This record gives sequence, C-alpha cells and structure tokens, in this order.
Amino acid sequence: MRKLERRYSDTLQIVSVHSPKFPTERETENLRQAILRLRIEHPVLNDADFKYWQTFGARAWPTLFFIDPNGNVIGLHEGELTEDMAVPLIDGWLAEYEAEQILSRQHLGLERETGHDSALSFPGKVAWDDDAGRLVISDSNNDRIIIADIDGNVSQVVGGSQAGFTDGSAAEATFNQPQGVESYGDYVFVADNENHAIRRIDVRDGSVITIAGTAEQARMLPSGEPARRTALSSPWDVAVHDGDLYVAMAGIHQIWRMPLGDDAGSDSYIGPWGGSGREGIVDGPRMQSELAQVSGLAPGPSGVAFADSESSGVREISWDPDGRTTTFIGKTGEGGLFHFGDADGGRSVARLQHPLDVARVGDELYVADTFNHKIKQVFALTENVNTLVGGHGDALGNFSELQLDEPGGLTNGPGRSLLVADTNNHRIVHLDLESRLGREIVLKLP
Repeated sequence: MRKLERRYSDTLQIVSVHSPKFPTERETENLRQAILRLRIEHPVLNDADFKYWQTFGARAWPTLFFIDPNGNVIGLHEGELTEDMAVPLIDGWLAEYEAEQILSRQHLGLERETGHDSALSFPGKVAWDDDAGRLVISDSNNDRIIIADIDGNVSQVVGGSQAGFTDGSAAEATFNQPQGVESYGDYVFVADNENHAIRRIDVRDGSVITIAGTAEQARMLPSGEPARRTALSSPWDVAVHDGDLYVAMAGIHQIWRMPLGDDAGSDSYIGPWGGSGREGIVDGPRMQSELAQVSGLAPGPSGVAFADSESSGVREISWDPDGRTTTFIGKTGEGGLFHFGDADGGRSVARLQHPLDVARVGDELYVADTFNHKIKQVFALTENVNTLVGGHGDALGNFSELQLDEPGGLTNGPGRSLLVADTNNHRIVHLDLESRLGREIVLKLP
C-alpha cells in the first residue's frame, strides 16, 4: 500500500478499515499506537464492531475494495496484492477517468499525528550477550540498532539516518523497521523486517553487510538457496544455536535455518527448517506442521521454543533429526487461530493474546503476552502458564505493581533476570527475578 500511495500520490486515496481480530485491537488508543509504529500515512477507520466489514461483505484479511470517483465499487481483491499486480488496473482506471474528466486532484488536508518524544521509538526486540556484557536493542521506528551495557551506556549506534537498505559503515548503513537481534561473538545479526533481509553488524567497527535476502518480499515458498539470492518474507526474529542462525519467517509461517560456518554467514545458504508454509496450529513432523506468524525464538536443550503469534500459542520444534513440533500453550487443529484471551492455568483453560516473543532463563520459559501487556511463565512439562508481571500502563517497581504496554521483545538478562522491549512505552525494562523489581534502563546516547 505504501508503494502505491507514493506512486499515485495525487490520484489515489487509500483508507484502511481496521476490523480487529483481537480484543486489544478494538481500543482506539491501541490502534493509534499501531498506526504510529507502522508509519501509516493514510486515514484509518476503527471498525471495532465489524459494521463496515459486514456492509462491504468482506470475508478475509486483507480485502481490498477499489472505488471510483463516483463512489462505486469497481474491484475486489482478497488476500495480499503486490504493486506489480495493482499498477495495470489502476493505470487503466485513471486513463478512463481522465478521459471522462471526473478525476479530482484536490488535497484532503489530512495531517499525520506525531509520535512519542524519547530516545527510543517503538523498540521491537532486545538481546543480551553475557560474555561481552552487551545489550542490543532494535530501535525499530528510528531504523537503527543500539549497542550498550546493562546500565544504558551506549557504545554504538548503527543506522538511523533514514529508512533504507544500504550496507557500509555505522553511519552509512540503513535499516527499515528492524526487529530481531542476536549477539554472537564479534557480530550482531539483525532481522531487517521491512527490507526482508538478514543483516550482520561487525561490532569491532560498526560496519554492516547483508548476508541473506534481496530486499524484495518472497511471494513463493523457496527451498534452500544461496542466502543473498533468496527472497525472504518479514523476518521477525533471529537466534543462534550450534553455529546455525534460525530465522522466524513470520510472513510465510515458517522457521528457516542458515549455517554460519567459519565466516559468520558471509557466503551461506538459507532455507525452510520448520513449518509447511500453511498458516495454522497443527503439530507433527517439523516440515509438515502448521505455524502461524512465528515472531520470537528461544533455543534450548530440547529444541527451539517460539511465539506463534496468530495462534496465540507457545510451541517448540525439537532438535531431533526428524524433529517434531509440539504445542505447550494453544489450541491445535480447527479453530486454533481464534483461541485467545487472558487466563492462567492449565492448557485447557490458559489463554494468551498475540504473543510476540519467548525467552529462557535456565530451565525456565517465559513469553511476552503482547496484547495482554504481560510477561508470563510457561511450564512446558505441565502445560501451565502463570502471570509474572504486567497490566496495561507504565508503572515500574515491584512486580505486583509493574505495568507494560504491548511488550514485543523478551530475552534473558544478566543473572536471573529478563529484559523486555516495552514497545509502546518506548523503553527497555530490566526484570530482576530474585528481587522481583523492575526498572527502566535509561539510555545515555553519545
């Protein structure tokens, strides 16, 4: 949509009608934050009661309706639509309306809201390297990666001059809405979400290279190919295990694997490792199982746990050669994509709402229950879930009082602690599991 509205800036007006799946998405203030986070530049209508969905007869997310200058619906498309697919249609209609002299180029006079004034802007993910004492933050809406210590002393800022897709020095490199980050030796790997690429930062000099992706979104389900010639689709997180880089490929509901080798992925291949590509919540052999918008990864001794956001589930794929997918929290099979809520307890009653990340602290597993504004502990063996901390707001201090606002990133911190990318509060929160206190890590930028 962004490409189309820029291409036809004086002749095409886009209006998004937001018909929400999740209860949290019905709140106008939450929607406002999402519009700012996604940098949407056109009007958005909150269709909280599905009035417009029903009036227009929509059946799928997304559904596109094309309307002519006289207000008549002249086209309908269900599902994703690329710029190349839309351009011939729009060009044909524009030529027709120009000839009929009914096309208006009047500016609507709409102004976009401004965002929050803080060091961070909607931080997406966070990583901690215990050996190096390195804190890595994807400052997503500022299109940059920040490297600091646990006290917030910033040592490097990479990117951030503008959104783009450029390799080079820390000052030259550009990202576009980066999400997942992983510290590994002298490198930081980045899931550069809207560039559909995996980038690598050399922390010794801050330089950036692309190790996977073409900056074009994958429209097919490719097999293993040379990484820099393979199109990716909305990579949302990255994690390293036994010398391999695993990628949460949210756009095509899979987990991919990329061997790093001796050159940290400079000349590697990448391809699907788990998930058939069909959206759903079905367990079984890893390449036959169905995943749903994988958004966060946490490797462990038995396998890689992941946040399956569209199924509101926490699941794991085992490391076995014939690895299998197992669901800890969530409803497998039919109806699983609409099984969500906010409830602790055993699997039969537990509910999450669009979780975006998972983390391990020793043998313990935690989940960022994003739309419930909480961090919860998942007991995999008993398939139980308990709330650790949270509730909608911005209070800090004791776990009983601490509040969050759509936390999107979660990782283990120093000692027995968690680090949270508290996305809509524009901050990183350190949760000490021993003292049960939470504090903001205030960044000291150079």
